[in-house]
Amino acid sequence: MQRHSILRAAGVATAAVMAVAALASCSSSAPEAGSESATLNVTLANHVWTDIVKKSLPAFEEETGIKVNLTQLGEDQLSDQYNVKLNAGTDEIDVMMFRPLQEAKLFAQNGWVADLSGSVDENAEWDWNDFQEGPVSLTTIDGQVVGVPIITEREVLYYRTDLLEAAGLEVPQTLDELQAAAKTISESNPGVAGFVARTAVSAAVTQFSSFLYSSGGDWFDKDGNATIDTAEAAEAYEIYGTLIREYGPENVSTDMSWPEAMAIFTQGNAAFYTEADSLYKNATDPANSTISDTVGFAQFPAGPDGSRPYNVAAWALGVNADSPNYDSAWKFIEYFTSADMTLQIQQAGVPGPRTSVWDNPAGIESFPADLAEAIKGSGKVGVGYDRPIVISVPQAREIVGKPIVVSITGGDVAAAITEAQAEFQAFLDDEK
Repeated sequence: MQRHSILRAAGVATAAVMAVAALASCSSSAPEAGSESATLNVTLANHVWTDIVKKSLPAFEEETGIKVNLTQLGEDQLSDQYNVKLNAGTDEIDVMMFRPLQEAKLFAQNGWVADLSGSVDENAEWDWNDFQEGPVSLTTIDGQVVGVPIITEREVLYYRTDLLEAAGLEVPQTLDELQAAAKTISESNPGVAGFVARTAVSAAVTQFSSFLYSSGGDWFDKDGNATIDTAEAAEAYEIYGTLIREYGPENVSTDMSWPEAMAIFTQGNAAFYTEADSLYKNATDPANSTISDTVGFAQFPAGPDGSRPYNVAAWALGVNADSPNYDSAWKFIEYFTSADMTLQIQQAGVPGPRTSVWDNPAGIESFPADLAEAIKGSGKVGVGYDRPIVISVPQAREIVGKPIVVSITGGDVAAAITEAQAEFQAFLDDEK
């Protein structure tokens, strides 16, 4: 799901190494002989975040005396290894990079991840309170911190500045204004859709979630009961479907994920597009986009409950519950999630979870100014999940996504919601 188009900042590796001195308070001496192993086994995903961190490993090793044995895998390989090795109670993994949206609840339920709660509260200078609330809520399961967020993602509004200017329109601040603007532009620009977004039953769930939250709805209540049949949820299903059905591309398919929707937008065939901010380079790079010089960004429009886009931790670092090297593992996490290191990594275009870095002009210099503002605003009000947080995530997405497709195609949305509500409640009951 997470396909990040990253702008590498020149000299990041050098700057990261130079920042080591400032990180001394976030690390300590090498482990004593006979206590923990001097070698730390770290498993990370293939990602730009990992590529940047690898360049700073020698500095970490010199500073701490800990030798890092790094394993780097693709997402599918990573999940397969965790499922096999962690289930077998391996002690051959210490630090692990994982996807909280897909795996946090599963790992916590199975007892595969250590509780980091005590460690995150110990170092005031490292400052756990600096991490955004949305990502933190996603890596906190039943009151236990099971991971530290390292990469974040939000839904924002992409739009064409030239079409808004030609129509004499301001950037929509609300979902009602978005519908009105999409209608105006689609009617006055033949062949150009007013709005585009994901339409596939599962893929659309993530982007639909911001419509749901901003309408005052959610997937379930505080007691874990399904709530996709509430008036608020029904309104969100209707808004999302109407935008695409009435003002979307002609003969729109119902199997589009982000590449297909993004292609429509970047080829100049849509005025508005709601999507993950992490994909922004696809729209601003002239090599990929015919409208690169007329793309604007804004915070997700407000619904009846305000602007409440998802603001999630796409990746996090955790510690294997069976690791014999907890202290060294925590030193690694603490070091590579410090404010200084987060700043260096974010300057390379990887959006991080720290509020102070987003408030630092140096932390946003590699992002378009309006996108940085949208991200900062979203960080204050965003919701920490973009799908139901359950064990069987793919199955849940298929269930709650069905009314989206029915709404897009102009079917009986009320009946689809009733059916999905019953199916989702049965699913939740089975997972208890």
